[in-house]
Amino acid sequence: MALTELPPEVQASVAETRERVAALHAELTRYELVVWTAGNVSERVPDSDLFVIKPSGVSYDALSAEMMVVCTLDGKKIDDGTPAHLQPSSDTAAHAYVYQHMSDVGGVVHTHSTYATAWAARGEPVPCALTMMADEFGGVIPVGPFALIGDDSIGRGIVETLQESRSPAVLMRNHGPFTIGKDARAAVKAAVMCEEVARTVHISRQLGAPDRIPQADIDRLYDRYQNVYGQRTTQ
Repeated sequence: MALTELPPEVQASVAETRERVAALHAELTRYELVVWTAGNVSERVPDSDLFVIKPSGVSYDALSAEMMVVCTLDGKKIDDGTPAHLQPSSDTAAHAYVYQHMSDVGGVVHTHSTYATAWAARGEPVPCALTMMADEFGGVIPVGPFALIGDDSIGRGIVETLQESRSPAVLMRNHGPFTIGKDARAAVKAAVMCEEVARTVHISRQLGAPDRIPQADIDRLYDRYQNVYGQRTTQ
């Protein structure tokens, strides 16, 4: 498949998605969620069976929209105008699996942020002890299974774990957090919030056992944040 052979509206949508994905990688470094070339952001191209993802092993300060790799939903790079040697992220198969099996997901992010990854190293969910967690995650941040990089094993673990949770974040055991959202920006926000609450609850545990929020209150907080909080567009 060649990008130049796709309908003009799809080509335009790919170009816009590349711009967004490239810009959002700067948020990962801004919030210190990644080091060196680790981590990645991807986004589904609207109204197509394509997604855009960071190229593998490229420094964040060298990224540009033109370098973002375009893949089909089975994780195969298309002829997208980038050099043949520029391959998609090593986590592409995981992202592709999520897009194939969670149709409402429009963005996926992976980081190795310090505190969230520390919980993943312990194989321990982050308990819901903060109203911020109830708001954003609707409960605990769950732990997914250990899986090796290279095929869709990580993606399977993400989907299996998050299908049973309201959380947009999962801590893949001994690996790190993956987050999802309606688009890439929402998934990046979830990654930022995941690290923040993982850090705060960790610090709380140094002082004693965190006081967990009762489930009924979590449900009320989650509903308010998801359906009432913020500005609403009037028709």
